[in-house]
Amino acid sequence: MPGKIPFTFEYDFEYGRLERLTPLIRRVTAKNPSAFTFNGTGTYVIGKGNVAVIDPGPLVPEHIETLKETLKGEKITHILITHTHMDHSPAAKPLKAFWNVKTYAYGPHGAGKLEQGVPVEEGGDMEFDPDVRIKHGDVIEGDGWTIECIYTPGHTSNHICFVLKEESSIFTGDHVMGWSTSIIAPPDGDMTQYMESLQLLLQRDEEIYWPTHGTCIRDARAYVQTFIDHRLNREQQIIDCLDQGYSVIDAMVPVMYTDTSPAMYGAAARSVLAAMIRLIDTNKVVCEGIPSLASEYKLV
Repeated sequence: MPGKIPFTFEYDFEYGRLERLTPLIRRVTAKNPSAFTFNGTGTYVIGKGNVAVIDPGPLVPEHIETLKETLKGEKITHILITHTHMDHSPAAKPLKAFWNVKTYAYGPHGAGKLEQGVPVEEGGDMEFDPDVRIKHGDVIEGDGWTIECIYTPGHTSNHICFVLKEESSIFTGDHVMGWSTSIIAPPDGDMTQYMESLQLLLQRDEEIYWPTHGTCIRDARAYVQTFIDHRLNREQQIIDCLDQGYSVIDAMVPVMYTDTSPAMYGAAARSVLAAMIRLIDTNKVVCEGIPSLASEYKLV
């Protein structure tokens, strides 16, 4: 579930308006606010005249019509998808048909797990399959803009971040959000991969991030470090619970999430499961069989 972060940002937006953010970046925010999307999905437009669109958003007719209207007179040459959750990729289908343009993504929902033989539950945009499959290190060039692809699995197994080389900034999708931590829900979500992907960003020089939910993140590497620290703190909470005799996740959640509504405990339990699997991966915790919400866990 989304978690609290120690930073507060102003988020200046208006539904149905194409905002100019930088010389090369504009944004339209979809009217789909929720506990999981903050104020809504931010669809980014890159360049001038011949442009790329990043994360076209959900199937909200008002949002789709806004994009068509506000980009009238420009040529959309690329639709880039960070990942295939329902608030990110479904609008690609009608916009692709409208603009006669190709879509670019790592692969369909679950691509990063399916290629390893791991079945993935439905829950994403199962209809989406990109016209062009991209991988880590690929470079996409347009009219006055250059995008480098960074493969960042964890939130989903097909998550990609996009670096805008001309402005030394990164579109981080849901990997690093501007208002909360990301949901990591197995089997497609993978906490071990997520932590590795955060470390990957720490090795880069870009200090400005544009997440799909929330506003611009500055001093980005310090921000990413707080995300890593937050997850490590959650792991320590699990270890403390196990040390105190709690062996099942449902019993741990109320102890760990004291400031969370019980209505959100289901999402919290999925996050604890993801952290638990990482603790198993790092040989700190064991269980019998495949780790699940119903499993009993113990410290090594």
